[in-house]
Amino acid sequence: MHVIVTGHHLDVTESLKAHVDAKFEKLARHFDNVTDVHVILTVEKLVQKAEATLLVSGAKLFAEDSQEDMYVAIDNMVDKLDRQITKHKEKTGHHR
Repeated sequence: MHVIVTGHHLDVTESLKAHVDAKFEKLARHFDNVTDVHVILTVEKLVQKAEATLLVSGAKLFAEDSQEDMYVAIDNMVDKLDRQITKHKEKTGHHR
């Protein structure tokens, strides 16, 4: 899995990148066909926003979350992606 982390109006620190990588390792355990991940971290006044686009076999998944803390926004975004990946995995598994 190839994870690209970019920041708008934000310098992406090593701790933010390490947190994102650790969270996306959790997704790799559930579904191993994730090929590419692009994470964008944005700061707008008091709102911290995290959004990600995942390329999996057969689909492109997107999730975003806004919070006052960037780490909480990343956690919530990864939870949303986890639900989408499990739903996608169940859909692809039901083909005969």
